[in-house]
Amino acid sequence: MEDLFLLLFLVSVLVLFVGLIRPNLVLKWGPSEEKQRKKVAMYFGSAVIIFLILFGISTEPVEENVSNVAGTELAEEADQQVEAEREEEERIAAEEAEREEEERIAAEEAEREEEERIAAEEAEREEEERIAAEEAEREEEERIAAEKAEREEEERIAAEEAAREEEEQIAVEEAEREEERIAAEEAEREEEERIAAEEAEREEEERVAAEEADREEEERIAAEEAELEKEEERVAAEEPANAETVSQQQAVNTAKDYLSFTSFSKSGLIEQLEFEGFSKEDATYGVENIEVDWQAQAVETAEHYLSFTSFSKSGLIGQLEFEGFSNEHAEYAVENITVDWSAQAVQMAEHYLSFSSFSRSGLIEQLEFEGFSNKDASNAADAVGF
Repeated sequence: MEDLFLLLFLVSVLVLFVGLIRPNLVLKWGPSEEKQRKKVAMYFGSAVIIFLILFGISTEPVEENVSNVAGTELAEEADQQVEAEREEEERIAAEEAEREEEERIAAEEAEREEEERIAAEEAEREEEERIAAEEAEREEEERIAAEKAEREEEERIAAEEAAREEEEQIAVEEAEREEERIAAEEAEREEEERIAAEEAEREEEERVAAEEADREEEERIAAEEAELEKEEERVAAEEPANAETVSQQQAVNTAKDYLSFTSFSKSGLIEQLEFEGFSKEDATYGVENIEVDWQAQAVETAEHYLSFTSFSKSGLIGQLEFEGFSNEHAEYAVENITVDWSAQAVQMAEHYLSFSSFSRSGLIEQLEFEGFSNKDASNAADAVGF
């Protein structure tokens, strides 16, 4: 048993020596924070002491061997045993001295490595402080640069916003002028189309009449016209103040023709007859001597306008008044047509955006200027994507 304890003692001494030089090699199974010489000395120094004590306890005393053996040979063997034990103790003492020397050297090595580690940590700490100072300086420079860039960006955005608002104001004014020009062109175009239609209709009627009538009918008509002229001359001579003139009758017929295919206000129809060449008196006579519902004419005109463009309620009333209808007839017409004013606002918003650019608030203000309510204007702005 003492041999086993002696072997374990020697192994512990060897591992302790190696561990003091290379702790990572001896404690490689443990966590990295425990791979230190202090842990090696604690573990294997304790093992050396424990195995030394066990070895001493398990060694039997020489006196017990001598008392149990009789004779000279046993005494000699005891002497030899004592000598061997003395030599063993000297060897152990030498190994202990060697171990202590190794421990001293290992301790000095550990102290030197600890000093080097402390110096390295100090250098690393100083380097980290230098890097941190440089990083702080760099971050401060970046912060100043970022603040400067942000300030410049805000100034640029403010300048762009001012320019955009100015452009929007110009666009609104341009849109108003464009709207007025388009309205004038549209009115002129409609007037030209109406005149062209009337001219074409008259030409077609004359052509049909010429194709259908034969020569005998023409002669009959000519004879009747001659007779009629004689009768008109006679009547005119007899009752010059009370008789309806041919021009007045023609004005009445022309007024009826116009109202058969389009709608007019009373003043608008008089102006149209004057445009056709009738005098103001004959034009007025023609209009006042026909049966016409001017409210119904106002309704037809309102529906006609809404068929090709968009209006607000107040805008349509204003347009009808511009056409010559009274305020009463204009309001009656607007109240007696079926129209979705919110949809009209959307159509007008799309019309504005088709030739100019607006912000949401600018578009709403423009629609409100056209007579739409704030609710309809806001809904229109939503509908077109704002």
